Amino acid sequence: MYKGIKSVCIYGGGDRKEQVSVCTRGVEIIIATPGRLYDLISAKIVNVTSVTMLVLDEADRMLDMGFEPQIMKILLDIRPDRQTVMTSATWPEGVRRLATKYLTDPVQLYVGSLDLRAAKTVTQKLEMVRDEEEKSERLMRFISEEMTDADKLIVFVGRKSTADNLSCDLAMKGIQCQAIHGDREQCDREEALEDFKEGLVKILIATDVASRGIDVRDITCVMNYDFPRNIEEYVHRVGRTGRAGRTGTSLTFMVREDWKHAKELIEILKQGEQVVPQSLVDMADRYDAAMRKRAEEGGGRGRGGFRRGGRGGGGGSSGFGGFGGFGGNRRRDGDGNGGFFF
Repeated sequence: MYKGIKSVCIYGGGDRKEQVSVCTRGVEIIIATPGRLYDLISAKIVNVTSVTMLVLDEADRMLDMGFEPQIMKILLDIRPDRQTVMTSATWPEGVRRLATKYLTDPVQLYVGSLDLRAAKTVTQKLEMVRDEEEKSERLMRFISEEMTDADKLIVFVGRKSTADNLSCDLAMKGIQCQAIHGDREQCDREEALEDFKEGLVKILIATDVASRGIDVRDITCVMNYDFPRNIEEYVHRVGRTGRAGRTGTSLTFMVREDWKHAKELIEILKQGEQVVPQSLVDMADRYDAAMRKRAEEGGGRGRGGFRRGGRGGGGGSSGFGGFGGFGGNRRRDGDGNGGFFF
């Protein structure tokens, strides 16, 4: 409670019984993820008809997670003369549609550039690798030869199983670390993050559940063990370091199957005044040539193509705010952030 204002945080990984108990006693502010909030509204435990202010935080991420139906139904239950604020790091079609339908004559506020770009406080490095084995070996060399006692490293992977396997491999070598992903219990995720923040462990293995909304100020290095599913997620991952006036480093591994991202990555590196490796330029040229050849031959199996192995496959006074660039994301892991504030 702050200055006599009662609030509650409700989310899917928390104790539903305790959340219900707090809500039924009455609160002024609810901070919620859309799935659990919709659950409690449907059960008539939470009544949102009297809500006067609504904040949709990380709107793009919530849509990316597939919560659009729940969001739409929740918004219909709230009084139309509410004040609405929507924040989004990117500006995909789904967020535009949501803003157009549920915001009345919104004021648009932009923080920073509208272009998608990584902070210039981060030195971005790339390394081409052949396979998973080479990735693992390079990670071990980085930890043993390049990390110092003052460093904190977050390693982003594309799959929950990879996070678990890497953390087990490190533990077997006597290297303390924590792992965080959507299949871990909420209490385990909170403990892992707290250990990392407090410096009890210096290495955090994470899926994209940690790429947004988590602020650990003293992260010195981000490693993209697996290349993210799109360039927007790359920018979010890299943005975990070099924050609040500090500098940081990112190291990204790329395999042949990542070639479709090369052209967009070159633009991000140029905008950040980073060195563009010739190997990345060559990769982008090869991909463009392959796509031209495919178009000339009259089609194929899809945009990625030529893969061998790899990982597979309103009302009132309304406001809208955004930060960074614009684009869309697709769900891979079932991990993510985003929520409602009332």
